[in-house]
Amino acid sequence: MRKSLDSQLATFLRKQRGDLSYAQFAKKAGVSHMTLYRVEKGEHHLTVDKLDTVLRKLKLRISDVFPEEC
Repeated sequence: MRKSLDSQLATFLRKQRGDLSYAQFAKKAGVSHMTLYRVEKGEHHLTVDKLDTVLRKLKLRISDVFPEEC
């Protein structure tokens, strides 16, 4: 299940980033560009607190990322 959630988050963030660079989107999301890159590549896992911070900064809800889980 964790792999599935990580993959879902990575896909969602890539889609949200659109044409923005890692640096631009990371600044908007409140994380470093390397963290964003590693999350998108499945090499890093966000804590619940960090995920909450990212979602608040992007003005999103958890159900936007994981609609089937909510």
